[in-house]
Order: sequence, then C-alpha cells, then structure tokens
Amino acid sequence: MDSNNTAAMDYITARLGSPEAPALAFGGDYNPEQWPEETWTEDVRLMREAGVNLVSVGIFSWSLLEPSEGAYEFGWLDRVLDLLHANGIRVDLANATASPPPWFSHKYPQSLPITADGVRHSYGSRQAFAASSPEYRRAAAALTEQIAGRYSDHPAVVMWHVHNEYGCHNQPDFSDGAAAGFRSWLERRYGSLDGLNTAWGTAFWSQRYSAWAEILPPRTSGTWVNPTQQLDFARYSSDELLECYKAEAAIIRSHSPHPVTTNFMGFNMGLHQPVDYWRWAEQMDVVSNDHYLIAEDRRNFQELAATADLTRGWAKGKPWLLMEHSTSAVNWQPRNIAKAPGELLRNSMQHVARGADGALFFQWRASRAGAEKFHSGLLPHTGTDTKVWREVVQLGQALRSLAEVSGSVVTGASGRVDVTIIHDTDARWASELDSHPSVDASNIAETRRWHDAFYRAGIPTDFRQSTDDLSGYRLVVAPMQYLLSDSGAANLDGYVRAGGHLVITYFSGIVDENDHIRLGSYPGAFSGLLGVQMEEFLPLRAGEAVRLSGFGPGTCWNELGKATTAEVLAVVDEGPAAGSPAVTRNHAGSGRAYYVATTLAPEGLSELLTVFCADAAVLPLIPELPANVEIGRRSKDGTDWTFCINHGTDDVRLPLPGAGLTGVELLSGADLNGGLSLAAGAVAVVRSRNSPLMGEPASPSTNHSIHSSH
Repeated sequence: MDSNNTAAMDYITARLGSPEAPALAFGGDYNPEQWPEETWTEDVRLMREAGVNLVSVGIFSWSLLEPSEGAYEFGWLDRVLDLLHANGIRVDLANATASPPPWFSHKYPQSLPITADGVRHSYGSRQAFAASSPEYRRAAAALTEQIAGRYSDHPAVVMWHVHNEYGCHNQPDFSDGAAAGFRSWLERRYGSLDGLNTAWGTAFWSQRYSAWAEILPPRTSGTWVNPTQQLDFARYSSDELLECYKAEAAIIRSHSPHPVTTNFMGFNMGLHQPVDYWRWAEQMDVVSNDHYLIAEDRRNFQELAATADLTRGWAKGKPWLLMEHSTSAVNWQPRNIAKAPGELLRNSMQHVARGADGALFFQWRASRAGAEKFHSGLLPHTGTDTKVWREVVQLGQALRSLAEVSGSVVTGASGRVDVTIIHDTDARWASELDSHPSVDASNIAETRRWHDAFYRAGIPTDFRQSTDDLSGYRLVVAPMQYLLSDSGAANLDGYVRAGGHLVITYFSGIVDENDHIRLGSYPGAFSGLLGVQMEEFLPLRAGEAVRLSGFGPGTCWNELGKATTAEVLAVVDEGPAAGSPAVTRNHAGSGRAYYVATTLAPEGLSELLTVFCADAAVLPLIPELPANVEIGRRSKDGTDWTFCINHGTDDVRLPLPGAGLTGVELLSGADLNGGLSLAAGAVAVVRSRNSPLMGEPASPSTNHSIHSSH
C-alpha cells in the first residue's frame, strides 16, 4: 500500500469488519511470549468476550525471534498468529526492531547510544541502540526481511507495526557515529562551511569552524552550547531515526500490501519531543499515536483532547488510530493514580470523537514481571471480576455500536473545523533552548491554554503548520511561535490579507529558521502585520501578575511598546510597561490580526475569545456549554455523530435546538425528548442529519446515542 494512502484506515476497518460494515479497532498490545502457552487459549476466549478485534504482536520479541545471530525461531509466533486467526482476531504485526537482544548489544557495544556527557548506555532496558549504528541497521533490516517474508500472506495480518515509539529512550545520541552522520547532514543542508558558519553565527564566542571534522554534536560544554547547533542536531536526530523507519518500511512494503505505521507520542507529555512528526507523517500509511494521561493533572482530559487534535493534524484531518492508552494506572509516573469509574470509556470516546477509528491499549494482559508489571492492562492481575474488566467489556460493546462512525471526519458548527492552532516542531524545539528571557514562557503551556479556551467554549480546533494552506479556516491562532521561517511568515501574512483572522501571542516571530533575531521591533516577523512596535521584553517574576484594563490580569510576560496602526483592546495598567498595549486588533488587507502580549487567565482568555470568534463568525457546537462537558462532532455523507462527554460531577441537560426532534440512546433506549440528559461521568453519542446540536436546522431523522455513567 502506497505511503499517504488516505484509504489505509478504511482498509483496516473493512478487514476488521467487512467492506459493507467496517468496524472500529479495539484491542491492544498482545505479548503472549510473557506467558505459558496454555494461557493463550484463555486469552483469545476472553478477547472474544470483550469484543477485541485487533492486537499488536511481536513489538518486544526480538530476543525470542532471533536468539542468536542469524538463527531465527518462528514456531511460537506461527502458533500465536494461527490461534488469533482461528478466533477472528486480526493482527498488527511488529517487525520487533524496537529493542535489540542482549547478545546483539554484547557483541556490538559500539551500537549503544552515548549521552551528552559521554556516558555510553548499557543494555538491560529497551531501545538500547544508536540510530546511526550500521550494526543495528543491518541487523534490523535482516530481521525485518525475515518477518515480512514469512508473514506477508498470513490471513490474520492486516497491518504492520515498525519499531515502537521512536526516540523514546535513546535519542538524542551523541556518539562518534552520530557525529559523523551529523556532519554529513550539515554538508547536505548548508553546502559549505561558510554557509554553516553564517547560519550558526559562529563569529560569536570564537566558534568559527575551518574544517568539517571539527564539528561535533552539542555535547556537554562549560556553558550554553551554540543554540543553532542544538537546533540543527534535533533536526538531524529526527531525520536519522526516520531513515531507520523508512528502510524497514520499504522492506515490508516490498513483501506486503498491508498498511505500515509506527506509533507516535503526541505532545510527549510536555517533555522534549525527539522527532518532527509532521515530517514523519508523510511516510505513514496510517498515523497512529500513543497517549497516557498525567494522572495528577486535574484537566488531563483536556490535554488528551489537544493531543488527539494534534494527531488528527498529522493525519491531515483523516481518521487515525489510537495505538496505545491505558485502562487505568500507568507505571512510570511519581504517583500512578488509577482511573476513576467510567474514565476508561470517557477517555476512549474522546479519542474517537476527535478522529480515531479505534481504541487500542497497552497491554492485553497486565505483566507479572518486568519494569511495567504495575501498568494496567485490559485483563488485570485480579482477573475478570473487576471494575477494569467490566469497563473493558462495556467499551467493546460501545465501539461495536459506533461502527458506523468509521471513516467519518471531525467537523464544526459550519460543517467543517473553522479554527486551527499553529504548532511547528521547529518553533517548539527552538523555544525550549536555553538562555531565553523567561523559563516560564513555554510553547507547550501556551498552546494548551489556547486549546483549552476553545475546548471550554465547545469549538473544535485543528492543528496545522505555519506553512500549510490555511485558507479554509476562519480563525488561526499562533501561540508563542518563537521561531518562524520566511515562508511561514509570508504564508501567515497572506492568510490575513486574503481575509483571515490571525491571533499572535507574545514571543512569536522573534527569530528566523537559524534562530537569528529578526531586527527592528518585536514581535519581529509580525510587527507590521499586527500594527505594533514593542521595544523591550519585561517578563514577570514567578507568581507575579500585572493589572490590565481588560480581560483580567496578565502573568508570565509583559512588554514595553506602542501601537502604530492597531486598535488597542487592553493596555497594561501598572508597572514599567504601564500604557503599553496588552491586546490589539489590526486590519490588514481584507483580514484582521490580533496580538496578545501576555498570558491571560482562563476567564480573561474566554472573554477575549468571544471577541475573536465574533469577528471571524466562529460558532460553538452548543451555545453556553456546561463546565467540564466536552462536545465533538464527526460527519460523513450527510450524517453527523455528536459526542457529548461529561467529565464533571453534576448531571446536566444539553438543549437540542429544533422542534420535533426524536431519538433514542443506543444502550438505554431513552427518548431524547428534544434534549439530552447527561449524567455525571456519562457519555452520549447522537446520530443525526444536519445535527441540531450544531445550531443547524433539524431534519426529521432517527437519533441514536450511547450512554454510560459512573
């Protein structure tokens, strides 16, 4: 199957059901090698009871498939795949290259990654390899050839899983192999040492290079390492891993027509993101993602929603696959808090509402031994007479009842998503470099604040890059777009002048793609478009707030400057920046550009959002959405499915505008009676044509919902 085939997810859901009645994917990682073979029969029996239709097999099984170099043992995997096929369970088959076995690392110690401090990783965990290692690449290719050749025609296999969570534990690597690869990458990028020296600004601190051999990865040094060197090394490291994926995917595609994917890691829980998923998504037949809640985050359901929206952005708005999440607690956080009753269903439905054509988990059976033995599974240590198992079975039933949603796309009140948030990987990476005005200024945190504001308002949001075609959006928000390429700046400027509405926050447009300051006035690339001239950053102290004339207080950031052509919507009322604009609106061409020069609290941001949305004619799915209620919509062929999820502790009733609407909930059969009662913790899905939940005229139809509560 060709890369970027938009029908790839449809291909999978059709194989899980039938071309006439596709099915949403449900299941997860299955690791039978961890258990005695007599357990396998019970596994498939319980899978059928739960409604599991897709499992990932072989992800961490290299040491069993190749117990010594060049000696392969596939008998156990043959039996597992045959058993799954006999029970109607499809397989996402891994090529097992994520974790080399001990014999490999022992024989080829030079294949192990090295930290910035020069410490070589040992083996004994997972992903113990350097992407630049020719020994690793050769062994991974040989294993992939064996697996793809052997199982290309196996009837259980419907898709291929390359590696696992690239870069999660072994990137970046600062080895000599990485240094050589980095130099070659830089020669291709810049062509000459003069070009590199200019891009890196090496006249500063006497860093000018006179030979390619002098260039190293940004290893630990006495103080801050050249920021452009750090940025380029992040770019190189992502590309180096991508070359590993492409090589293994090419081998698989030479044997098999099934879609090929690898699992992404979303925002990576706010940690450093090791790869540029926008570039990687171009190589995926199906975009798939792993997501785990940060248990102590009181609004982790909103972070989940943001990550799902970002994943849909990588998939260019097409359906994608949730490859991993947890049924309850994970094993790797400081406090691994179990999910509350009903949370498993709510989390899974959030992903589906935002474009996932299935919900898979890590893992099927909770492990008895190893580092992840306290990570929850679909089948818990304590068996089937448990909250987790009952909710797993309930989720399987729910996904079967929603099979018709497969292949649909996320839409908003106008019939499409009207708002997008800009999230460039380079901008994030560059914003996380050291020696910046404030450690509190965070691209991820500011992005999440803006997503949360739209989430609270019930307005769907996409994610796109600054260089993407934005003409279909009524409103574009660029939170802390610190680094901006010339092409990105031109694209955003053209979007506004053609009639778009663009919101820019502080610390945006400050540097070009080489992390060089855009001279003149802040915010650099946007100053003329926004009609402001800011002369100095005045970041605030920890916990400090500054009073504004509107939209509540500002925190984190403050700027001294003036409006040139912009209308000032709020000014700073106190301190050294008193009288400076805090929020502005400027007409440019046929559109409007807005500047927000500080961080606003949720209440102030919500108030400001009403201004932007009124200007851009952006409407919510439901007016005055109750607190902690999430709303989403998917559409296909004139049919809408509206997902209503109550994360709160109070029962609510959602209005369904339009007289004469009737319908039932799928599980309870309750009459909607012109409105939807949604209990605390409940989920409902309403099917309609021209859904009145979106404020559109109702047409006579039968509406269905699915409902579950605590």
